[in-house]
Amino acid sequence: MKNQKGFSLIELLIVVVIIGIIAAIAIPNLLASRRAANEGSAISSIRTIYGAQQTYASTYGSGNYAGNLSGGNGLTALSSVNLVDSTLGSFTKSGYVFATYATPRSDIQPATLIIGATPTQATGVTATGARAFLAATDGVIYSDAVGGSMSWVNTGAPIVVTGGTAIQ
Repeated sequence: MKNQKGFSLIELLIVVVIIGIIAAIAIPNLLASRRAANEGSAISSIRTIYGAQQTYASTYGSGNYAGNLSGGNGLTALSSVNLVDSTLGSFTKSGYVFATYATPRSDIQPATLIIGATPTQATGVTATGARAFLAATDGVIYSDAVGGSMSWVNTGAPIVVTGGTAIQ
């Protein structure tokens, strides 16, 4: 029996504990990286939507953006003329829900635009993001914690964004 080869139960237990410690350290960092990647994707998608809205207003909308403030999401119109892809046109991408609304131009003011993105899950282990994003007609993107004080007021032109931090 002296020549038996292999690991003792204690040695195997030590290896399992070490693997558990490494997993306990790595998993929260992995989830935080995923949330950060989703937030970066949301910012990039807002920039894409903003460019698509500018193109739509100059080529299809006669100076008006796609969508309206009474509930029509402009992403449907942008997707139908192939200015955004079908994934973004379905309102959800990388754990964020997107919406874009606009008011038409009039004789006294230009058309206005709001683009918003909120995470599909804001809390817990499965959180897809911790910040909401908003961009107005001027193209500046604002962020705030989900449930924070960021809001916007359509006073005509320009749209006033309050609360939130400009990130672009």
